[in-house]
Amino acid sequence: MRQTNLTGEPAEYVSAREELRAAEIELMRHRERVADLRRRLPLGPVVDDYVFEEGPADLAAGDEPVRTVRLSELFTGPGRDLIVYHFMYGKTQTEPCPMCTMWLDGFNGVAHHVTQNADMVIVAAAGLPTLRAHARNRKWTNLRLLGAGAGTFKYDLGSEDAEGNQDSTVSVFTRDDSGSVRHFYSVHPRMSDDIDQRGIDLLSPVWHLLDLTRNGRGDWYAALSY
Repeated sequence: MRQTNLTGEPAEYVSAREELRAAEIELMRHRERVADLRRRLPLGPVVDDYVFEEGPADLAAGDEPVRTVRLSELFTGPGRDLIVYHFMYGKTQTEPCPMCTMWLDGFNGVAHHVTQNADMVIVAAAGLPTLRAHARNRKWTNLRLLGAGAGTFKYDLGSEDAEGNQDSTVSVFTRDDSGSVRHFYSVHPRMSDDIDQRGIDLLSPVWHLLDLTRNGRGDWYAALSY
């Protein structure tokens, strides 16, 4: 099927566009195969019932006391999985990561859709007041923010090294029939020694919109302000 009805399209353009369309269909089918492989992963190991810190639900609130919440308590119902985004902020990462911030700007807009099917939280090593101040500045009103700086969660899941250097990571957890929390899947930006920043590109539309253009993404990098 033709993609447009514009007049004056040269035969060379029509041929190249049809070749591209076939490649786009192939890519779509390959993505679906990859997603199916991911869904077929066996359950990973039972994990510790990690403890996080959480402030009040109202990000604009004042000095209400911080409470603790366990990993197992982040599941809001049976049959639901838990998505955790590891935010690069805290310890040696003294400023919030601009790229993570871009991702979370997007997540804030779609969280109410995602949470119809799965639970989702944002975890950072930064102290809660610092983390919540950044969230207020970004107008993140739909994200559940947790502090993990006092525990080993981020280190154990590979988003923090022994020196406190941070990395962005996405982890998914599930519960087995006994109610134990199991690690299901994690992905990092670094996919291999020669692929450093592409591992979670699919989670942000920014890259894909830029890839539609003639100039592509180039060497563009996100910033906290423009």
